[in-house]
Amino acid sequence: MEYSESREQATEYAQSALKKMEEKGIPANPNNFTVWFHYVTGKYPDLTRTIEILLGNNKEFTGTRNAELFQKFFAFDTEGAALNDATDKIQAELNAILKNIGAAGGNAATYGKTLETFSGDMNSGGDIKEIISKALDATHEMEKRNKALVKKFNASSMEVNQLKEDLEDMRREAMTDGLTSIPNRKLFDAELRRAAMEAMEKGHDLSLLMLDIDYFKKFNDTHGHQVGDQVLKLLAATLTSCVKGQDTAARYGGEEFSVILPNTSLEDAAHVAEGIRHRISQKKVVNKSTGQDLGQITISIGAGKFEYGEPLGQLIKRADAAMYVVKRTGKGGYEMAPLPGAPLDPPDKETEAE
Repeated sequence: MEYSESREQATEYAQSALKKMEEKGIPANPNNFTVWFHYVTGKYPDLTRTIEILLGNNKEFTGTRNAELFQKFFAFDTEGAALNDATDKIQAELNAILKNIGAAGGNAATYGKTLETFSGDMNSGGDIKEIISKALDATHEMEKRNKALVKKFNASSMEVNQLKEDLEDMRREAMTDGLTSIPNRKLFDAELRRAAMEAMEKGHDLSLLMLDIDYFKKFNDTHGHQVGDQVLKLLAATLTSCVKGQDTAARYGGEEFSVILPNTSLEDAAHVAEGIRHRISQKKVVNKSTGQDLGQITISIGAGKFEYGEPLGQLIKRADAAMYVVKRTGKGGYEMAPLPGAPLDPPDKETEAE
């Protein structure tokens, strides 16, 4: 977590958080304070919306509910601990395999020495029947040990494969938005960095779309958050159907989404944006509970092109600013961002057309 507030602003947020916690009878322990401090800052749209739903429904903030909020939005250390635990288990299984390999080698060496002894006994005129009997006993013992080792190898191999699957599941879950099931902000950041590096290495274009649902706050206030969630899922599904190959559609935060377009010029990105805008304009929003037709939604899209070496935050800012140029019209559509030499400053969200 990064904090950019000034001392005075942080103090104001802290006092406001503590006041709200006191009003709701919430213990001021570090985990609870983390949740409510970020709630009053408004930096985590999903957290803000979740708490507002709970407040609106007069839900009690029990110890269990407080713990669930922290776990859902801030338990990154828990994720890391789970990953470390799985990694440690894999390492332990690999060590067991190496130990078994060493045991197999030791068994083979012992067996070899035993056979050499029997050979010497035979050369010195020993009892052949007795020597053969001992050799058979040693062979049976070697076979028995090898079967035991094979079982251990198989068990370790299965355990390692299962742990690898568990790690992949955890990685996928950590990179997926819980509501829409598309990549989340964490994966967006990682993929944008990777795509930018590859664009510079290969001399390819890289474009970015930033998308926002028009009048989403008003829609939520009118129809409720559950219907709003349907709209978010609808847009996510539409984006997934519109992108292909190396393109990555992600939920950037709240009602804002993004599409990373590797090897795509700004002009081609505009075509993709128009395709998305047209596709979403054909969708109708229906309240699943009542069957009421809530009409159509529109989205505003900004497109920006990556300039080699520029900070990625600048690219996001340009595409975001272009999106807010469309927002001013209140009609949806798309806009291409200018090059870095003439950046646009995004207006405050309060200036969105009503």
